[in-house]
Amino acid sequence: MKKRTGNPFAPEKICAILREHNLISPLQEKMILAKRREVEKKIELINCGKKANAFADARFLGDISIIDVIAFLNLTRADQAEKVLNEELIYQVLADEWKIPYKKIDPLKLDLKLVTTTIPLTFAMKHLILPIGIEDQQLLVATANPFLEEALEDVARASHMPVKPVLTSKGDIIRLIKEFFGFKRSISAAETQFTQPGVDIGNLEQYVRLDDESDDLGANVRHIVNAVDHILSYAFDQRASDVHIEPKRETSVVRMRIDGVLHTAYKLPKPVHAAIVSRIKNLARLDMSEKRRPQDGRIKTDKAGVEVEIRVSTIPVAFGEKLVMRIMDPDVLFQDLKYLGFSAGDMALYQKFIERPHGIVLVCGPTGSGKSTTLYSTLRLLSTPEVNVTTIEDPIEMIHEEFNQIGVQPAVGVTFSSILRNILRQDPDIIMIGEMRDLETAQNAVQAALTGHLVLSTLHTNDAPSAVTRLLDLGIPPFLIESTLIGVLAQRLVRKICLHCRESFTMSQKELAQVGLDPGKEGQYRIYRGKGCIRCRGTGYMGRIGVFEVLPLTERIRTLIRDQGRQVSIRAEAISQGMIPLRQNALKAILKGTTTYQEALRVTWEQ
Repeated sequence: MKKRTGNPFAPEKICAILREHNLISPLQEKMILAKRREVEKKIELINCGKKANAFADARFLGDISIIDVIAFLNLTRADQAEKVLNEELIYQVLADEWKIPYKKIDPLKLDLKLVTTTIPLTFAMKHLILPIGIEDQQLLVATANPFLEEALEDVARASHMPVKPVLTSKGDIIRLIKEFFGFKRSISAAETQFTQPGVDIGNLEQYVRLDDESDDLGANVRHIVNAVDHILSYAFDQRASDVHIEPKRETSVVRMRIDGVLHTAYKLPKPVHAAIVSRIKNLARLDMSEKRRPQDGRIKTDKAGVEVEIRVSTIPVAFGEKLVMRIMDPDVLFQDLKYLGFSAGDMALYQKFIERPHGIVLVCGPTGSGKSTTLYSTLRLLSTPEVNVTTIEDPIEMIHEEFNQIGVQPAVGVTFSSILRNILRQDPDIIMIGEMRDLETAQNAVQAALTGHLVLSTLHTNDAPSAVTRLLDLGIPPFLIESTLIGVLAQRLVRKICLHCRESFTMSQKELAQVGLDPGKEGQYRIYRGKGCIRCRGTGYMGRIGVFEVLPLTERIRTLIRDQGRQVSIRAEAISQGMIPLRQNALKAILKGTTTYQEALRVTWEQ
């Protein structure tokens, strides 16, 4: 990097660079320079109440630069009026102008120890510098000002490594310093407090001794409270659906499931594991002293002004007590059906199913295939003041005041079948059963359908025709199946290609057929993939969408059921009558550019 003369952050220089890249107009440039002093004073007033706390959520801490002024003004871009000129884009342009690599930091890929032990917090906050990794035997240092040569030399001396600066937005650096140093400080203090000589009773590789009340030390101490709060807020920020806190031999690992894939977020000292688990169990109103028996609970909290429910599950494993939190986001669970991923034909078929006054509609798929989202979205559509919607769930996924929701409690005799026997006296119109697990539950569901109720439920089968076979296996007579079953919906979730880095390429019909995705007609097909970018963490995917298979019970299929036809014959007949299999619908999603062929093959492997 060449040594520069003058101030590279001079207002006129920065504005000129942005104008040359057509991000601001000459008129906007004049307005920025004219209002600069006024905006700086406003930012100073904002900072007055925040500088006292090094971990405050301050967007403009540190010396105020022209970049802060421009970001504060929230201007529209000169080249794309529908978009805002944000801080990140400004730094990306400056990185290109200064010939310095720009780095959008993925917190999941950072090493907590490297970030927090290379330099002290006060130094990091003073210079807005953050060590983020080692590459080619050089220490990568993210900075909002790559021209702080003395500070970078100090980092090189402290780390005993040559330093390679990368440009990162100031807001990202402040946020990461706050998160990592704050979390590290809490974990370190907790580790000191909870590290005691003795034997880890949760580790099955070691000796077992009687319970000691000291094992539940301080679930509510401030450091553990801060650490748990950080884990939850971090999971919300990363769009995680599940958080796993797993005890290992020497450490505790925190992993987060994002778009269906688990990512390791943190590796924590083993002594704090029990305290973190106890804190979460306390929030979920579980028995903190019980460590040998699986427990389930729930936490209701706030995420950006929206109520979010977290299902908590604990289970004893080889090295202690593992805890999993499933984040039930209402924005995900309650959606408009048309946004779930249905094709136009399948959507029309499914709507006919749920418009029927009575009968059974089944939603099938493995765990994590989006069945709950489909059912809740369906119930929200059907729920009106004129109908009584009652659900039987184990456990209740998301509490919704428009439904009458009943949680299964086997310990006191409240089971799917026992509730079903009683709720018919509650005058329901629509009944949702979390899962048909046994003959008794299935028999009661059939009885409810025969007596004029619409019953929605789930089965764990690989495809739609398999649901009929499953009901027969449970012991339901064929004549009852063909007289009550309206239709079956099978589904999977595929990851969507990131729209920010999507690119197209071509594959021939022969190449697609070789991997099991035959479009039928010969020729070249344009398909898509994600290159990987800063917004999708280099994965090429962002978000998920459903792929469906809809089986209506036509007269011919009813005849096959009555004759106890095999799954293969039911499937063949359904396809001949127009049912589009999961894999073919996945192929449609590929050709539309929604997902990749690798992702489609991954979720429809059995077809």
